Amino acid sequence: MFNKFKNIDSAFRHIKSFSLMMIAACVLISTAALWQAFRMVSQAQGRVYILANGKALEAFSAERKDNVAVELKDHIKMFHHYFFSLDPDEKVIAANISAALNLADESAKRAYDNLKEQGYYKGLISANVSQMIDVDSINVDLNSTPYLFRVYATQKLIRSSSTLRRRLITQGSVRSVSRSDNNPHGFLIQNWETLENSDLPSKP
Repeated sequence: MFNKFKNIDSAFRHIKSFSLMMIAACVLISTAALWQAFRMVSQAQGRVYILANGKALEAFSAERKDNVAVELKDHIKMFHHYFFSLDPDEKVIAANISAALNLADESAKRAYDNLKEQGYYKGLISANVSQMIDVDSINVDLNSTPYLFRVYATQKLIRSSSTLRRRLITQGSVRSVSRSDNNPHGFLIQNWETLENSDLPSKP
């Protein structure tokens, strides 16, 4: 009789120990699973995918100070692209100039107004001239703000019979502003001026 009680008590202790071990294992597995899920969600939130030419490219978030030079140069390049890339079409000219003026202050607006008063844009349309720009280099001084810059570029005036190439040098400064759909880099070009815009020798 006593042996049966001892066997029952021993079995109960074994079952209790086994149950405690199972509970501990379940807690450990659940904790590990939750931690792994949280880590994977955190990694997924840190990834951004950009669709370019039908391909998904992964982008990584970073502090602005890590990319300020790249963003500055792209902002300056895009401003010059919009301001100087023109076709003999009023709507194209208006759209590109509008995009350029979103990236700069009144100094760019003054330059546009001067060209407009001189009949420059009407001349492009009447002569069916397309204008393009190739930015050769952009020098930016990151040691102080606002950031001073100088752009060296080649301007092309394309006619049906010929292509005129011009050397273009501009300079100005850039300050930080709020980002927006019209100004994704969050910079504003100011005190912009053209230092040189002269004809280059024709290529043979």
